[in-house]
Amino acid sequence: MNGLVRVRGLVKHHGHGESLVRAVDDVDLEVPEGQTLAVMGPSGCGKSTLLHLLGGLERPSRGEVWLAGRRIDALSERALARMRRRSVGFVFQAFHLVEELSAAENVELPALLAGQSRREARRRAGALLDRVGLAGRARHLPSQLSGGQCQRVAIARALANDPLVVLADEPTGNLDTTATLDVLRIFQELRSAGQTLVIVTHDERVAATADRLVSMRDGMFVDDLRLAGTGTSTGSGRLGGLIGLES
Repeated sequence: MNGLVRVRGLVKHHGHGESLVRAVDDVDLEVPEGQTLAVMGPSGCGKSTLLHLLGGLERPSRGEVWLAGRRIDALSERALARMRRRSVGFVFQAFHLVEELSAAENVELPALLAGQSRREARRRAGALLDRVGLAGRARHLPSQLSGGQCQRVAIARALANDPLVVLADEPTGNLDTTATLDVLRIFQELRSAGQTLVIVTHDERVAATADRLVSMRDGMFVDDLRLAGTGTSTGSGRLGGLIGLES
């Protein structure tokens, strides 16, 4: 298998005996560098668990996870934490910003933890906030920002260390339509710039920004669709049919 992100025979079980839950059940996956992959499926199908395994937030019960040619599931906890800081950007539905820090300080934080100088971290944070349209909100606390603005700060933070891959878990789940469109624009720009993205979503509009759509059910992949162009014209066709798996 080739690809920036690779998994082979990936299994994640929770519980034992009659309470055993097969969150991810013998999955193989390859995500080439520069590809945007969307993962969809009903609640509880294993989408978020898969994302956590790809980013080293959870360890598999069985199988292998590789990032840029390095097997990460076998790393020590210290090495795994270092890998996450330097190589993976995370975007969550609930933002997970530090409430006591300004927007700029939130974006600076991963770079500082990875060993960058404060000056360089501050410079990059400013550039990233400008990129997501929030240069004028750099000194605002999360409580002074709208939900959409908080999510844009979270995306900027995910890019702070120029990660190999950005993993986004329901990034528009808490946003209204206007804020969702802002986030979609950013993801489209990242895709055009060659950033590797894996996005777990229930939102057809988000999935339509991807190069590829994988649908999950009961911990397994049930469909794998290559999307043409930006995906914006696929909503009424095969993509629309796959979205029907969500109901």
